[in-house]
Amino acid sequence: MKYKYEIIIYWSKNDHSYIAEVPELAGCMADGETYQEVVNNVETVIEEWIEIASQLGRAIPEPKGRLHFA
Repeated sequence: MKYKYEIIIYWSKNDHSYIAEVPELAGCMADGETYQEVVNNVETVIEEWIEIASQLGRAIPEPKGRLHFA
């Protein structure tokens, strides 16, 4: 993966799956039944988020690394 955004991964009891959130990319999230699956899924979603933002002419934030609120 070429992007260096922080990813927060946690287990959701309600969804019975792992959830991955990318705080620097609004609304960028993925889920998966296993830890590896959620990592693979969120990598794909990050690429798609950036591709769509580029097509729409929206700003793409630079990765900041570890966030203090996470």
